[in-house]
Amino acid sequence: MDRCFCGVHNSQMMDKNIFSLLLFLSLLLLPFASAEIKNLKITADSRGMILFEKFGFTHTGHVTITVSDVSYSSSLSQPDLSRFGFFLLSDEALIQVLLEAEPNPNFCVLDSLYISHLFTFKDVSLSNQSFSHTYPVIAPDEYSLYFANCAPESQVTMAVRTEIYNTDSGVKDYLSAGLTQLPMLYFLFSLAYFIFLGCWIYVCYSNRLSLHRIHLLMAALLLMKALNLISAAEDKHYVKVTGTPHGWDVLFYIFQFLRVVLLFTVIVLIGTGWSFLKPFLQEKEKKVLMIVIPLQVLANLASVVIGETGPFIKDWVTWNQVFLLIDIVCCCAIIFPIVWSIRSLRETSKTDGKAARNLAKLTLFRQFYIVVIGYLYFTRIVVFALKTIAAYKYQWVSSAAEETANLFFYLTMFYMFRPIEKNEYFVIDDEEEEAAEVALRDDDFDL
Repeated sequence: MDRCFCGVHNSQMMDKNIFSLLLFLSLLLLPFASAEIKNLKITADSRGMILFEKFGFTHTGHVTITVSDVSYSSSLSQPDLSRFGFFLLSDEALIQVLLEAEPNPNFCVLDSLYISHLFTFKDVSLSNQSFSHTYPVIAPDEYSLYFANCAPESQVTMAVRTEIYNTDSGVKDYLSAGLTQLPMLYFLFSLAYFIFLGCWIYVCYSNRLSLHRIHLLMAALLLMKALNLISAAEDKHYVKVTGTPHGWDVLFYIFQFLRVVLLFTVIVLIGTGWSFLKPFLQEKEKKVLMIVIPLQVLANLASVVIGETGPFIKDWVTWNQVFLLIDIVCCCAIIFPIVWSIRSLRETSKTDGKAARNLAKLTLFRQFYIVVIGYLYFTRIVVFALKTIAAYKYQWVSSAAEETANLFFYLTMFYMFRPIEKNEYFVIDDEEEEAAEVALRDDDFDL
C-alpha cells in the first residue's frame, strides 16, 4: 500500500488534525451501542475523521464495507486518492497514534504504523461507482471503524453500507463480543418485572382501602419498565441474528420514553407527599414537574438520535453532551421536592404536637432521600465506571449491574410506599410519643 506524508501547510489541514485529535479523545469517554447493518450517506463532508462503528471482535470477526456513489472535490489541485481511506483502530493503538500525531501538525492517520488498513480510494476502482469487500479481523480486540480524509481542502460524498459481525459455528452474530448476552439478560429482567407487577397488583387489591392514586402510577411504571425490557430483548435478539431490529427499536424508544417520564414523575410526587400527605401540589412542586417532563422529552429525543444515527453524523458528540447535561439537571431537580418535604415536616413537628407521627414521616423521607441519592450515584457514576474499565468481552456486566440497581431501587421504593392500613405516614403510637419528642429534639433531620 502506498504511503506518503501530507506536506501542505494550511489552516484547513491544521483544523482537520485538531478536530481528529479532539474526536479521538472524546471517543474514549463515550459509550457505544452494538453494531448492526447500517446504510449511511455522507454528503460533501470535509471532516478529517469520520467514525462509523465501535465493535468487539472475536477471532472470527469480519468487516464488510460497500462504498458507492463516490465523488470528491478540492479547491486546490486534484486530490491524491491514497489520502482517502478506511481503517480499524483499537483503543490501545489510539494512544500510540496520538503520540505520533503530537509533534507533526500535518500528520495523516493513514500513515500510522498502528492502524489496521482496510483500503484507500487508490486501491479500488471507482469507475463502477461501487466497491464491496469483506475483511477478516485477525487479532481479537475492540476496534473502531474510521474513514480518514487527509487531502487538504477536500470534500467527500459517498454512500456507505457497513456490516460488522463475528461468526459462531458459521452463524453471523451482529452483536459485539461483550454484548451478545444482552437479549437473554433483558428477557430475564423483564420476567422479573412482570412478576413484580403481579405482586404489586395483588398488594394493591388486598389493601384497596388504603389505595392512593400514586399507587396506580407506580403500577403503570412497572408495566412500562417490563415492556421496555422485553422490547430491548427483542431488539437485541433481532440485531444479533439478522443485523436489523425489525421495528423493535421503535417500541423500545416508545416504552423507554414512557418509563423514564413516569419514573421521574413518581419520584417527584412521592417526594412531595402527593396523594399520601396532601391531595394537591404546591406551585413550586408543579414547576419541578413542568421542568422535568419537558427535559425528559428532549433527553429521549437525544437518546433516539444517538442510538439510531451513530457517531458518523457531525453533531453526534453534541447530542451525547446534551443528553448528559439534561440527565444531570433532572437528577438534581427530583431531589428538591424530597428536601422540601423533610424541611416542612421538620417545621410542622415543632407546632402540631404529634411527635410520633412526624418522626415516622421524617424517618421515611430521609430513608427515601438516601435511597434516591444512592440510586442516582450508582446508575450514573458506578455504571459508567464499569463501562469504562471493563474489558470489551464483559461489557454486558455494566448492563447487568445497571438493571440490578434499577430492580433494587424499584423494590425498595415500592416497599417503602406500599398501600397498607398502618402505613408509616399515619403511625400514631401514644406510648412512643414522649420518646419521639426526645428524638426530634436530639436528632437533626436537616440535610
